[in-house]
Amino acid sequence: MGILLDKINSPFDLRGLSVDDLGVLAEEIRDHITHSVSVTGGHLASNLGVVDLTIALHYVFDFKRDKLLWDVGHQCYAHKILTGRRDDFAGLRQQDGLSGFPNPEESEYDIFSVGHAGTSIPTALGMALGGQQKGTDESVVALVGDASIVNGVSFEALNNLGLAKRQMLIVLNDNSMAIDVTEGAVAKFLSKVRLSHTYEDLRRRTDKILEHLPVIGKKMEGALHGFTRTLRMAITPSRLFESMNIPYFGPVDGHDIGSLIKLFKGFKDLDRPAILHVYTRKGKGFLPADDNPSKFHSTGPFDKKDGNGLMKSGNKTFTQVFGETVVELAEKDERIVAITAAMTDGTGLGGFREKFPERYYDVGIAESIGVDIAAGLAKQGLKPVVCIYSTFLQRGFDQIFQEVSLQGLGVVFCIDRSGVVGNDGPTHHGLLDIGYLRCLPNLEVIAPADAGELKAALAYATASGKAVAIRYPKDAVADADMIGDDKRPAFVSGKSVVLRDTDCDVVLAACGCIVSEALTAADKLAEEGLKVGVVNARFAKPLDAEIVSLFFAGKMIITVEDHSVACGFGSAVMEAIAAKTQQGGGEKNGKVICLGAGDEFIKAAKRSVQLDMMGISAERIAEVVRKL
Repeated sequence: MGILLDKINSPFDLRGLSVDDLGVLAEEIRDHITHSVSVTGGHLASNLGVVDLTIALHYVFDFKRDKLLWDVGHQCYAHKILTGRRDDFAGLRQQDGLSGFPNPEESEYDIFSVGHAGTSIPTALGMALGGQQKGTDESVVALVGDASIVNGVSFEALNNLGLAKRQMLIVLNDNSMAIDVTEGAVAKFLSKVRLSHTYEDLRRRTDKILEHLPVIGKKMEGALHGFTRTLRMAITPSRLFESMNIPYFGPVDGHDIGSLIKLFKGFKDLDRPAILHVYTRKGKGFLPADDNPSKFHSTGPFDKKDGNGLMKSGNKTFTQVFGETVVELAEKDERIVAITAAMTDGTGLGGFREKFPERYYDVGIAESIGVDIAAGLAKQGLKPVVCIYSTFLQRGFDQIFQEVSLQGLGVVFCIDRSGVVGNDGPTHHGLLDIGYLRCLPNLEVIAPADAGELKAALAYATASGKAVAIRYPKDAVADADMIGDDKRPAFVSGKSVVLRDTDCDVVLAACGCIVSEALTAADKLAEEGLKVGVVNARFAKPLDAEIVSLFFAGKMIITVEDHSVACGFGSAVMEAIAAKTQQGGGEKNGKVICLGAGDEFIKAAKRSVQLDMMGISAERIAEVVRKL
């Protein structure tokens, strides 16, 4: 830990430091973050880029009273260090440790739990309007980063910014990057502006802003008029924002702490919302992250000396298998196109982008439009494969309903990070997708058990002409030998596969990757003399009637899923049983027990620990059977 950092226990300790000292502190914080993330994993590049900006904000504002709203909350590490959580960083993203995102349960300095993009401007506007209603004068600051300004919700908030008749500062942290290279017209425009400036331009522009910021007795209108007249340029974002009647200042150097402090002091006294555009460097201070910010956006543990990974899995991940398979299928079918939302590497589409650049679309942090573009492509006879994390696909639900399901279009949704995702915690778990998708007509929901199943499911989905969702976890694929090729027939809509004979009293009906846990549990129990059947459901919708028939044969069905019990696969089984009961049912009714996530948010931990917490690890499944 650094000499100065040792003395910083709260933001108020910054006030006694000189600007030069603050620069030294920034480097110490970067080193502290890099060391911590090299051990625990986490979001590195974006956090290194905002250190100076975060220090300047905390130097000027009192965020015990003032309000700081984070966008893409993964850039909050320096904020956590400055607000009394420095010594807790060894537990970053670990079970019972610090969250990798803002968390009000940890600190009064965190206003919202934030894991999705586009939220800071609208929530800040709400807090500004709340202060306006109550007549209070606390400052409100929204820190926007990693290209989330292009998110539709951000623009909706900007469109309504005129509702606030008081101070509200939007800091646009422009690092030319989202998770991957930023896409879209706004991003390209901002990039063009960035390339048109030298470092000296930024310094001169900062001086001009300070010169024209209102002082006591000087009217805002006159100050803004003087500023815009002085700094009118051929290439300037002011045209974009001022057309929406939002005062725009910048761009300025986001690493010049002294100038940032002066600017924030001036903006603290503005009587209306304004935007300050700052340039930062994603990955600043750690050469491997500076050279390759996409690789170090979110990383596992690595060697701090050279940035190389320390932990490698022997098995391929579901993501890798998907990426290889979609390329193989696209080689045979030129109608297959791929869409993602700023997640090229995360979804495994790097190979597809390289091989088929003209058939690849990255819409940036705008999941809703990604779904609608897919609907348009499908309407033209193409086969769009939409690759978005489960937690982020939630943002496109209405578009899945209106433009895909209602129209009966053949769009394939490849839903990575389904189920629990480990150390990213509750903002990123994919525990809701079966629930929000199986209620939609004209849409099938598949959960493959392993690599072979994922390949077969993707081939089935792209050939079906239907809307199909395929969900799979952030995890290594199970050992293929556990299921065996003889138990891997071709995918048929709504058909399950029996993996262990169901001629017994208890049957485990498992959905998705959790089949491997069910098989392990069954094998353990067999060694103890307890025979348990295992069914690989494959489909959460349509549900195989053979699973329902087990109930009416008097068997105990235990459904197992890496999903919320509410609205999940087990719920679908019980709904089907209830429907058949209304029609007359069977001669001998059995029982149903549903295993999965309960009515709670599951905290950060290793994925294996989270499966145990949910009661769906092999040992926990076996415990349930033993008790029965």
